[in-house]
Amino acid sequence: MPDTSRKYCVELSVAERKELQAIVRLQSVGVSKQRRARILLLSDVNHPDGRRTDANIAELVGLSVRQVVRIRQRFVCERDSQGVEAACERKPRPAAPERRKLDGKAEAQLIVLACAEPPDGRDHWTLQLLCDELARLKVVESVCPETVRQCLKKTSCSPGGLNATASPSRIGRDSSLKWKQSSTSISSNTMTNTS
Repeated sequence: MPDTSRKYCVELSVAERKELQAIVRLQSVGVSKQRRARILLLSDVNHPDGRRTDANIAELVGLSVRQVVRIRQRFVCERDSQGVEAACERKPRPAAPERRKLDGKAEAQLIVLACAEPPDGRDHWTLQLLCDELARLKVVESVCPETVRQCLKKTSCSPGGLNATASPSRIGRDSSLKWKQSSTSISSNTMTNTS
């Protein structure tokens, strides 16, 4: 691994050092925040005992060398814009992914479409045909074949089968016979009138 300690050199001012020391001493602060503050204090070029190596710091705080480098790098890059406190916080989570293309109503229309007769000249629906038809009917603006495939996979619908429901019944004739046999095991001769 290349030496990044020179490139991302942590040089704390007196005020920043005091702020980080206060974070380390506070009991109301989370452990990960204290650990980041401790890493920055140990990475300081102006540390009273001298700056420690990344491997030494990683061993002291119980993290990998790469994590120590990332924390130091983030502090150096974001120090001016966000300050010391922000460098000790976790990175904000990325934005949530885009909402689903096919909601419940669109899924229902897709299933109806898939169970309908295919277009003229075709003997069955393809995923791409279903995508194109959903866009033509303005159910969705656009959708990829993989989304359509996953939606159809969720249903176990078998168009043209005996039981064309989304959740077919799995109870067979054998299971009902066994139930009847176990319920009639008490003989009527066991109860006799002794009077």
